[in-house]
Amino acid sequence: MAERAVSRRARVSTVLAVFAAVTVLALAGVWLCQAQDRSGSVSDAPKTAAAQKSPQPIREVPRDTEAEEAKPQELPGVRECGLGAPVVEPQIITLNCANTGVVASGIKWSHYGADGAEGQGVVQVSVAANGAAANGAAPATYPARFRLYGAKNVDGLLAFTGIDVDYTGATPMGESKETYSIA
Repeated sequence: MAERAVSRRARVSTVLAVFAAVTVLALAGVWLCQAQDRSGSVSDAPKTAAAQKSPQPIREVPRDTEAEEAKPQELPGVRECGLGAPVVEPQIITLNCANTGVVASGIKWSHYGADGAEGQGVVQVSVAANGAAANGAAPATYPARFRLYGAKNVDGLLAFTGIDVDYTGATPMGESKETYSIA
């Protein structure tokens, strides 16, 4: 009797091993068949703006034209937390993108050019210094002057990369001047 029990166990374990091997081979075959589908999807994926940008056509200007056309200079803008298209002369700039609790708003620009920009507004702080919510209270506001600087080409678009905040009265963190990276 003992030999029959051992023999049955051996047959069952052999059948299970064969079943497992066949299953693994079948799954590997399915995976390999789909590999070509996955490789094709990489080439079909949307490209970044930089990769999609094609060279601009060359515009020929007749030589007999005396007055050269003045090309308007492109002004740098501000990207919202480093994303999207730059906005020229924005009225609102998120200063702390980690928690969006510190925002420059109501900005009125006195100078805005390719070399930099200067304006005034307020800094709204809607979170506590440690990142905790301000218990549903209205955001605290602090008057400030703003200076945008560091215009450069970011992802094919001209954008400012930094902003200095110079508080003109009370300050949220005790510092009278703060610098933020906004690229």
